[in-house]
Amino acid sequence: MNSNDVYDFDTGADKNKKESVVNLFGNRTVINIIAWLFLVLGFVGLTLVAVQARSPRSILFTMICHINMVFMLQCPPFRLSYYGVGEPLLFISFGPFSTIAFYLLHSIKSELPISGTIVWSSILVGLTTSLILFCSHFHQIEDDKAVGKISPLVRLGTETGSKVVKWAVIGLYSLLLALGFTQTLPLASVILCAMTLPMGNLVVSFVEKNHKVRNTFFYFFIYLLTLTLKNVQGLFYR
Repeated sequence: MNSNDVYDFDTGADKNKKESVVNLFGNRTVINIIAWLFLVLGFVGLTLVAVQARSPRSILFTMICHINMVFMLQCPPFRLSYYGVGEPLLFISFGPFSTIAFYLLHSIKSELPISGTIVWSSILVGLTTSLILFCSHFHQIEDDKAVGKISPLVRLGTETGSKVVKWAVIGLYSLLLALGFTQTLPLASVILCAMTLPMGNLVVSFVEKNHKVRNTFFYFFIYLLTLTLKNVQGLFYR
């Protein structure tokens, strides 16, 4: 998120974060303008699609709930992520709010109903997204401490954090299995998501071995993002 890198640059949290967009391009103002431009374009585009889909609830979910929640998460004067509540806010925002909103945007003649399948799918998306945010702090705990950013990993430490990742991944696949047994999710979605188990195992083993090694976490993010994208792809397979 470009805006997140801009505001973390302002506080000094990203001082040593090489992958920060601001640090990569060296111009905070340009990145900030680009971030706001993307926000405006996205807002206009989603509004037009929502009007076409005749889905006012998607506008409510996306524009009012999702965008405002993300704004409060990272932007001044709120910066709620600095108080250690980023993960639950991201879960709600990228899980139920945005996932259900994008589902509603697929309405054609009349607005689609929100079923249990969609709600549980959005919960799984929210869990994997929150896990990405949780893991993003493994390699910058000292920088977070220095600027007063009390992320969960600042409180827990990397060793306990690696155990949280392990049980989160186990919980994710256990929930997926339970939803398959109860036929809440389609069989095809369960099978496709289950095919990501090797990637899930790779994520767990990598963080257990390297949770104290700062420079290796670029590869960890690749694994984690691949796991998330493959699960999302499986959940919404038709």
